[in-house]
Parts: sequence; C-alpha cells; structure tokens
Amino acid sequence: MRPDQQQEILRAATRLMHGGLVAFPTETVYGLGADAENPQAVEKIYQAKGRPSNHPVIVHVAPEADLSYWATDIPDEAHQLIKVFWPGPLTLILQRASHIPDTVSGGQGSVGIRCPSHPVAQALLRQFARLKPSGQGGVAAPSANKFGQVSPTLAEHVISEFPEEVAKGMPVLEGGAADIGIESTIVDLSRIRQGVGAVLLRPGHISASQIAQVLGYAPQLPDSHAPRASGTLKAHYAPRTPLILVTAQELAQGKLQNRVPAGQKWAVCVFDAGRQPEIEGIDWFSVSNEPVQYAHDLYAFLRRVDQLGYQRICIQSLPEDQRWEAVNDRLQRAAAAFP
Repeated sequence: MRPDQQQEILRAATRLMHGGLVAFPTETVYGLGADAENPQAVEKIYQAKGRPSNHPVIVHVAPEADLSYWATDIPDEAHQLIKVFWPGPLTLILQRASHIPDTVSGGQGSVGIRCPSHPVAQALLRQFARLKPSGQGGVAAPSANKFGQVSPTLAEHVISEFPEEVAKGMPVLEGGAADIGIESTIVDLSRIRQGVGAVLLRPGHISASQIAQVLGYAPQLPDSHAPRASGTLKAHYAPRTPLILVTAQELAQGKLQNRVPAGQKWAVCVFDAGRQPEIEGIDWFSVSNEPVQYAHDLYAFLRRVDQLGYQRICIQSLPEDQRWEAVNDRLQRAAAAFP
C-alpha cells in the first residue's frame, strides 16, 4: 500500500458509511463494495452491475472481525479452514446471523464471508470497522464488472466498466494488478449440522486437495439443495466477443481453419503460438502452460483481446487435472454464454 493512500482509504470508508459504493483491490480480483448491513447500499451494487437480486454477494471482513457477528452455528470445520487459509482467497458459506440483511445472500439463510489478504483491502475494512458503532465493518463486494462479464484485475478495468459511478465520485482504490487473477474458492459449510459435509461450490486458487488436507476428507460436489453462490451460474465470466474452446486434436488436424468464415478474423489462444502455421483469418496468441500464471493472466488477456475487433476468441482446451480445475471452470462458464 502506498504511504499516501490513507486519506483515500478514509474517504472510501466514509463513503461506505454514507451508503455509497467503493471499488477496491483484493488478491483475487477488484471488488465493487457497499456496507453489508445497509440493504439500500447493497441494492446499489445490484443496480450498477445489472445483477439479479437473488444472486448472492460475498461479505469481506478484516482479520480481526468477529465471525459470530456475521454467522451463527459456526462448525469446527470453519475454524480449521480459517486458521490455514485466512486471510486469503477462500469464501465460507455459513448460516447467516439473524440481524444481517438477506440482501447479501439473495434471500437465503446463509451468508458468504471471506477475509482478503490484499493490504489495501485490509486497510479499508479496518478503517470501515473503526467507523461502525458495532466495530464490525463488513463490505459486501462482488467483482467490479457488469454482471456475467470478465472480472477486473486492474483499477483501470473498473474505471472503464463503471464510468458513470466514477463520475459521481465513486472511489476506485489502486492496488496494482491482482496477484491471483480469478475469484476465491467457495466452500459451503452451512449444512454441516444436517449431516452434509463441506461442499465445493466454486473452485479457485485454493484447491479441493488443499481443503481435504485440512478437513481430513474431500469436499463434496454441489447437490440440488446447495445454496446459491457468487459466480456459479452456467454462463459467467464472459468477454463481449463470442468465445469457444477448441481441443488440441482440432488444432493438430487443422480443422479450425475451415471454421473461420471468409472475411472474419479470429483470435486463437494456444500454449505455443510460435509453432502454429500461418492461416488466413487467424491471429495466434500464446498463453502460459502453467496454471497459476494462466489464472493470473486470464482476465486481463480476455479484456485486451476483446478490444481488438475479432469476431471470435478461440481458446485451446486445458488439461483436465486438478491443477487446472479453477481456470477450466471459468473458461467453460465463459464459453457457455455463447451457445
């Protein structure tokens, strides 16, 4: 955090107190935040994003926050995961405390809570907590982008996404490029007392195997009774340019060139663009073959290519092993937006 940022953070926290919106960096992506205990303020998030009101947001809290203020009936599994992974890119779904408005949970009895590790996010949350009479300043914050589209990993992405809000005075706190680049892992613990173990609702930087090492068992996949959670709709994380996934076999057999209509230009993203043949209508782009770096680069890359005027973005299908689970999840949801 820059030494001169404290005044900006105080101004942002004060705006939160007055029911306004604030954009701020986390280690995953930039968030669009409002006072989690102010339903009218949270409603502004939904309006700005064009987000359905039944789609939950995540409450961000400082490291010193009292979890029992936000949630009730907290299971041992929550404390185990918090000890290892907080502050960090892990969201826990717990039973919502009765005084926390259900606007943050899309009308459900659960609430998603996470403690980010980014120093600017922590400074904002601590300052906001100092201003709140309860001393518990939670900030409801989905990613700072229009609903269903590519998440922002730079402050400039937020500014270009919400020019009207910025013009009205919404602070956009600068925190550099997001370290991780994709959204947090989400684990549901809200049904532990009902005999349902931990459930992995959204994969992320923290893997299922890491969670299993802490809990002693692997998290389950979602069932039909799992709570709704951020970023879990079938179509999500999509650029404006139609996106499709292509297999390595299709690339090797040269099938892609027959799919490009005459007069169109497609961007094709592969692990090694330098080894690809020159094909009319195709521009090749190289992407990392290492999953952590791939995740870090993904959204900024999609935003950049989205602005270059291509008729389609094609991305080489990724390996199916667990190391690639999170980015596979994001790309498959992005492609689902273009049936």
